[in-house]
Amino acid sequence: MRVRVYVTLKPSVFDPQGRTVTEALHSIGHDAVRDVRQGKYFELDVAAGTAAEASRIASAAADTLLANPVIESYRIDVDDPAAVGPGAAR
Repeated sequence: MRVRVYVTLKPSVFDPQGRTVTEALHSIGHDAVRDVRQGKYFELDVAAGTAAEASRIASAAADTLLANPVIESYRIDVDDPAAVGPGAAR
């Protein structure tokens, strides 16, 4: 089962890379961009019988390695083949 983990800095943490990207965008005319927050993206292929089990496994991986819980939070999305059904477009 495919699981996506999005890791981002907590709102209270200063993001120097995001600030640099924001300033660079402004310098090339993208003034409508107010702020940029950088993050990390992981795709996991998880052996799990259900979406709930896949989410639990990915959450454990994020808690122990993928995210620093002091300064980062994460969100998990699971592609559940059972929810899509056979032959459905993704």
